[in-house]
Amino acid sequence: MPPLNSDDLACFTCVANAGSFSRAALELGSDQSTVSRQISRLETALKTRLFSRSGRGVVLTEAGNTLLGYAQQVAATISEACDAVRTCMAKGPAKLVIAAQPTIATTAFGLIGAALKQRFPATKLRFVEGLAGPILGWLASGEVDMALLYSPEQHSGLSLDVLLEEDLMLVTPASWSYIGPTFPVGKLGEVPMILPSTEHGLRVLAESLAERTGATLNMALECDASNTVSMRLVEDGCGATLLPFAAVADRVAQGRLHSAQLVEPVVTRKISLAIARNRPAIPELFEITQTVRKEVRGLVTSGAWIGARLA
Repeated sequence: MPPLNSDDLACFTCVANAGSFSRAALELGSDQSTVSRQISRLETALKTRLFSRSGRGVVLTEAGNTLLGYAQQVAATISEACDAVRTCMAKGPAKLVIAAQPTIATTAFGLIGAALKQRFPATKLRFVEGLAGPILGWLASGEVDMALLYSPEQHSGLSLDVLLEEDLMLVTPASWSYIGPTFPVGKLGEVPMILPSTEHGLRVLAESLAERTGATLNMALECDASNTVSMRLVEDGCGATLLPFAAVADRVAQGRLHSAQLVEPVVTRKISLAIARNRPAIPELFEITQTVRKEVRGLVTSGAWIGARLA
């Protein structure tokens, strides 16, 4: 026997309650011929008459009465299933893991966490800080659900929502008084640099900038630790580094560091919300991403994300 169709069962129930094909068609927003075909399909599948037809309408046969009870059970089960799914979705995911690169995490995690906990109090929220390479691996493996990161050059497996952009600064010891408010990219080779090792996105960018201007980076040392460690090394006179102004604004204001905007050309980095395309979607993904976007926009428009511009 062909499988019964829930839409046909719903149509059958409506006809049984209405007592005629024409009234059922009006209630269903359909036409009488379509309703008649659905009932005929059911009767063919079950190999029995479900209605006795007359000029005054239709009445259920004994078989029809038997089917009606089951059809009502199916309708109730489907309704309960829909309610259960909606309730589940409203609660959000059981857990949510968001990763970010250090500078972004420091600036954004606080407000994003507060907003998500208010909207999804039952969700177990976890924040992870990491460098770009590991974060991309975590996204691909499903260890994190989404990430805020500087947009990678290669992102074929990712869905990227660009949120904002920042200019990159040359960050030097405060004692380097010969460095002005701007610094030409073509002179990067003249400055001893503190940068991550070669697989890090910032190092790749710095190497690319130097190559474009015919310069060679002068590496004082490599630092794969946090931005805090890099800034401390700069403070101690070990060299200069490259960071967005938001990362160093406090130390610049305190006179502990100096920052100069890279020019000729101005170097801009975009920050995106990334989600792996090959992973199952988490419950309430749209509302979660909208919440993250709203909090990031608020940080930028209020000036709390110093030096950032909306994309």
